[in-house]
Amino acid sequence: MKSNRKGFTLIEMTIVLFIISLLILIIIPNLSNQRKHAKKIHTSAMVSVIQSQIDAYGNDFPKDTQINYGELKEKGYLTDKQINQAKTEGIEIVNNEAKK
Repeated sequence: MKSNRKGFTLIEMTIVLFIISLLILIIIPNLSNQRKHAKKIHTSAMVSVIQSQIDAYGNDFPKDTQINYGELKEKGYLTDKQINQAKTEGIEIVNNEAKK
């Protein structure tokens, strides 16, 4: 007796969906962690950029007063976009140091 079998059985489809579900359950949390890690790295890089520009400004215009975003923008050390991103990420300039 030969059976003409076309298509997949319900059990085969269920097994495939189960495997796909397991893969998704493994991948989704990992993507979330990667996003958090990338945000930390970006914030750290932004703090480094701001600090290097504060140092460059301090070398070019030595003074004992507090450097702020306005001065850095006015002299061309930072762009509006960089300043907005830094403020969005909560980076402040305290005692001429960029801090999160």
